[in-house]
Amino acid sequence: MKLALLGYGRMGKAIEKIAEERGHQIVCKVDKELLSGSLAQADVAINFSVPSAAVENINTALKNAIPVVCGTTGWLEDYQKVTDFAIAHGTAFLYASNFSVGVNLFFKLNKTLAQMMNPQKEYKVAMEETHHIHKLDAPSGTAITLAEDIINNSDITNWKLDVVGENTISIKSLREAEVPGTHSIKYKSPIDEISIEHKAHNRNGFALGAVIAAEWIAGKKGIYKMEDVLNL
Repeated sequence: MKLALLGYGRMGKAIEKIAEERGHQIVCKVDKELLSGSLAQADVAINFSVPSAAVENINTALKNAIPVVCGTTGWLEDYQKVTDFAIAHGTAFLYASNFSVGVNLFFKLNKTLAQMMNPQKEYKVAMEETHHIHKLDAPSGTAITLAEDIINNSDITNWKLDVVGENTISIKSLREAEVPGTHSIKYKSPIDEISIEHKAHNRNGFALGAVIAAEWIAGKKGIYKMEDVLNL
């Protein structure tokens, strides 16, 4: 398969390595000061650009009927416009806040735990996420997905950064050194607590998941999520 990399930073380079190991060819690379190859040759484009460039990069590929797999966070106010654009151009779009297979299993676990804990009103939920100092958004897209999944599966109505409130998930965001990503969710009562955690050891899981998603979406039309790829 021929791939275009829209964004050639840390994740772009990790994706390139894994894609080539799996027998794929990188035919285009796009970054702030880089443009090589031809986007028109690509079967699928993988976007991990900075948030400010995401929509333009995605739409350029969609306009050429090239399916797009996107892992950039921080641009989701335009999500509906992008998905409408993909449908209008008869191609496919898949966004995930995190492509790691382990994280997507963690998403499923989080939803199930939220449903189980909802009747237990003595427990209050909080979240903490830690990433490397280069990460631009806070909280992380993964943390937002986790929070929204709790809200959709419980009586909790909101999430806030560093704010504790009734029916609110308090999210604490830490930025430390080169941490790839750690997310923990804690339910605490006056007598005990229950917690679940996902800790990434490196970026390889994110990159592998993005390549698996690109392999899956090739030739398809429509709007998809990582749970479609993994059949969760």
